[in-house]
Amino acid sequence: MGATRRILGLAALATLMLATASRGQALPERDEIVNALSQFDSAPDIDVMALRQKAQEKSRSRGRNEPPPTQRVPVAPELQSLPTFTLDIHFDTDTPVVRPDSYQTVGRLADAFVNAKLQPYSFLVVGHSDSTGRREASLILSQRRADAVRDVLVNTFKISAKRFQTLGLGEEQFIDPARPTSPANLQIQIVTVGKMADQEPPPAEPAAAPAPAKKTGKKKH
Repeated sequence: MGATRRILGLAALATLMLATASRGQALPERDEIVNALSQFDSAPDIDVMALRQKAQEKSRSRGRNEPPPTQRVPVAPELQSLPTFTLDIHFDTDTPVVRPDSYQTVGRLADAFVNAKLQPYSFLVVGHSDSTGRREASLILSQRRADAVRDVLVNTFKISAKRFQTLGLGEEQFIDPARPTSPANLQIQIVTVGKMADQEPPPAEPAAAPAPAKKTGKKKH
């Protein structure tokens, strides 16, 4: 009887582990990412440094008349009309360290970036946060996490750094404004923001040197 109970217990534990894994991080499909990010026509001029400064100023505001989180005006509304893909990337608590279980997700993103449909484009990696922390600290962490995702793409998966910029928006622009404390607001967004500069044409081959003129001489008799 004891052995039977142990077997049933192990079976129940295995079932629980499988169920937990099934509720874990879902891998996005490469084609899903490609299709979402390749629907690009044009974009407004986006000054990433100016957006960072604007987010910093907003995070420091403590006015009495400041609206609640659900009513905050987005810092970068121009991003909302651009092709975007949202990814559930896990980090160590309160750090920008990407967890090992998320490297497969970033790898799937890298697979999409080398697809022919996405190779012409440049992207913005955007970090966010929920409203459970201090606004200034959340903003800094969201920027560091966006940088971390970019670094994994570049250093681990060898995607060109020229294709990426990063932006942390903290809780100044929620992914899910209706639920400021939702974990959905901790996700990373990839936004298509432009086309890569055309590559320089290969240098022209030097013109072939003219053939030397044939010498003509009088025949000797």
